[in-house]
Amino acid sequence: MIQSLTIILNALPDLLLGTVITLEIAALSVVFGMVGGSLIAIARLSPIVPLRWVTRAYIDFFRGTPLLVQIFMIYFGLPALAQSIGIPLRFDRLVAAVVALSFNAAAYIAEIVRAGIQSIEPGQAEAANSLGMSGMQIMRYIIFPQALRRMIPPLGSEFITLLKDTSLVAVIGFEELFRRGQLIVANTYRAFEIYTAVALVYLVLTLASSQFFSFLEVWMNPIKRKKSKPKSIESLKA
Repeated sequence: MIQSLTIILNALPDLLLGTVITLEIAALSVVFGMVGGSLIAIARLSPIVPLRWVTRAYIDFFRGTPLLVQIFMIYFGLPALAQSIGIPLRFDRLVAAVVALSFNAAAYIAEIVRAGIQSIEPGQAEAANSLGMSGMQIMRYIIFPQALRRMIPPLGSEFITLLKDTSLVAVIGFEELFRRGQLIVANTYRAFEIYTAVALVYLVLTLASSQFFSFLEVWMNPIKRKKSKPKSIESLKA
């Protein structure tokens, strides 16, 4: 037992460095995914039929195929295709990882954003339109702020899923948390202890992310914020 703890403690510095890289990949991917997903969702709601078909095809493809296959397509497939037509192309591992995760996340986020926008009562947009507000103003000031509050729980779930999916980029040799664990196992031959430590780090990250999004959901909802204040006051009195 003591030996196992010693092995885990000795591996922690490398694992924590991999954790930082994992968080960087997840943060970049979720930012690009949010931007891309929001644009795709708006295009999905567009009255232009071909645009709706293209965005639907994008969403169906990235939601209907394994992320691992998408990573291989981007890191190995695209350079091979480009070189076959005489274009020299090579992807850095970080770029390939972020691109693959961002494309995948954008498909899921697009559906979350679309559902959030469509959950707002149409009468609000009609009332704002009667007051002379443009479509962009209605979306910016009326629809999107309300929809965002409703999107927080599913967006939190998507971020946690994305955080765990970063482990898949180990297949292209990128040294994030899981890949660092694999390298340590190759040197120490103590697979159980190291992979247990890796699993616990992922668990801490997901629990912290879950708590953060729960706090954000309450903070962005004035009704829940009012309900939470009396409880905190009663607890202080007790």
